[in-house]
Amino acid sequence: MKSRPVLRWWPAGLLLIAAVCAEAAFSAGGTAFTKRYKTSLLAEPNPQAKITGELGFARKVRVDQVQGNWLHISDSGIAGWVFVGSLSETKPDESKGLDGAPLLASNTTATAAARPLTDAAEEYSQRRNLGSASEDLNWLLNECSKLTPGEVESFLKTNRKGEYQ
Repeated sequence: MKSRPVLRWWPAGLLLIAAVCAEAAFSAGGTAFTKRYKTSLLAEPNPQAKITGELGFARKVRVDQVQGNWLHISDSGIAGWVFVGSLSETKPDESKGLDGAPLLASNTTATAAARPLTDAAEEYSQRRNLGSASEDLNWLLNECSKLTPGEVESFLKTNRKGEYQ
């Protein structure tokens, strides 16, 4: 398949969008909701910190402290630090499909969208002559696999993206 250099940078673009959207106005004493399938609570405001607990999707939490783009939250005796992009000011819609992904494409997270196609999706694309979607996804996954975790982390740190803001 022909290389598309612009698509090589899609992970960075998603992180930039997430960083811009994450500028929510959380304050100590307020509440928030988890918006990830699993939200890891960290021992300190650092993406490399030890995980002290996990919370499920759409859990209401108390914001105990704000430190830049990091929030110390608590819920039912569990507490820890999370990056502001892991929380929402409003409760996320809990109407999801059997695989845990939202039913509406407009509500799909970047993480869910990046998953491989299911067998049913592959079959549907073949029935509808949409075979190039599968090829495009395979090309994209191949291009992404060329990036090492160290390269991604270095990019995030250098450009102060995501948790490194």
